[in-house]
Amino acid sequence: MTTRSGGPADDEFWRRPAEGTPPPPEPPPAEPAAPAYPGPPPSTPPPHGWRPPVVMQPAAPRELPRQDATGIDEEERSARTLTFGIGMIAAAVLVVVICLLCSRALF
Repeated sequence: MTTRSGGPADDEFWRRPAEGTPPPPEPPPAEPAAPAYPGPPPSTPPPHGWRPPVVMQPAAPRELPRQDATGIDEEERSARTLTFGIGMIAAAVLVVVICLLCSRALF
């Protein structure tokens, strides 16, 4: 916070003007708004044959191998079982740690 030195009191700036004081002059009118953006300048189309020549044609795509739907389902089931097992072990360890911390705080 800055303070004035040698000037009028701090709250004098915020006081109402005395009765009969003329109002402050009107502010000058605002400048007109800037012109709207007209867009980019027009461009000329490229000349005919501007692309490089094609030298080599790519080979046709290979056929993908068939998927084993039953094998994929079996692997997903085993992965889900493993994930649930790891989650249950982590939850059990967390419950034991919380019980130890709570018993330590109470006793």
